[in-house]
Amino acid sequence: MGRLTGKVAVVTGAARGIGAATARLFGKEGAKVIVADILPEAEQVARDIGGGAMAIRLDVASEENWQRLEAETREHFGTANVLVNNAGIGFFTPLVDCSLADYQRVLNINLVGTFLGIKTLAPKMISAGGGSIINISSTEGLQGSAGMAAYASSKWGLRGLTKVAAMELSSQRVRVNSVHPGVTNTPMGNPKGLTPDAVRNACSALPIGRNAEPDEIAHVILFLASDESSYMCGAEVAVDGGMTAGQSLAFLAPLADFTNASKQ
Repeated sequence: MGRLTGKVAVVTGAARGIGAATARLFGKEGAKVIVADILPEAEQVARDIGGGAMAIRLDVASEENWQRLEAETREHFGTANVLVNNAGIGFFTPLVDCSLADYQRVLNINLVGTFLGIKTLAPKMISAGGGSIINISSTEGLQGSAGMAAYASSKWGLRGLTKVAAMELSSQRVRVNSVHPGVTNTPMGNPKGLTPDAVRNACSALPIGRNAEPDEIAHVILFLASDESSYMCGAEVAVDGGMTAGQSLAFLAPLADFTNASKQ
């Protein structure tokens, strides 16, 4: 308890999933929390946390919304020194069938929204003595998957934006890192609403043998938000159950004879 005592944290996309789990965990660890989302469920998350939290409606693609959030945060809790850019949407369609409007919509929310958050809050963090920014990318920011051109583009973009922000801001005591979750049991990660057992079974081929739960991602975000990660800057933290570690034996089995590895 108390790992974020004295800190003011803004968590976007905090109405559900990883964002809600992160906001609740931050509250338990002593932070004042801005539960930022376009969805009304953010109000309930703030109530669950208690008096140290406030919900603010935020369209992350709106610079005006970000400026309003910064002013309201400062008025109620003081300057934010932790920012978790978690808000995002998924989109699945073959590249050649993806409309320009859909492609741009995903980029505006997932990538431009993060850019605006950093641009708006980082100068205030610097003036107040520093802070920590955590950008939530994805395993799709480390690899590619068919049918995810818009989403993967946005998450690879987040990866690059994180590196640039880390280079520019670290000398001013603002650390910037990215987290790359794998399959997580959230509305985005489980859009069909499968049972927990069904989701777990679908991930059985992963090295760790299952999906993640939102709290497992939130604890890694907590570490990056806390002073415990004081020497981490520009890092890419994969929380993916080994998904991006390499090819599995299950994939190679049809091509190889593992009973006689020396066979030429």
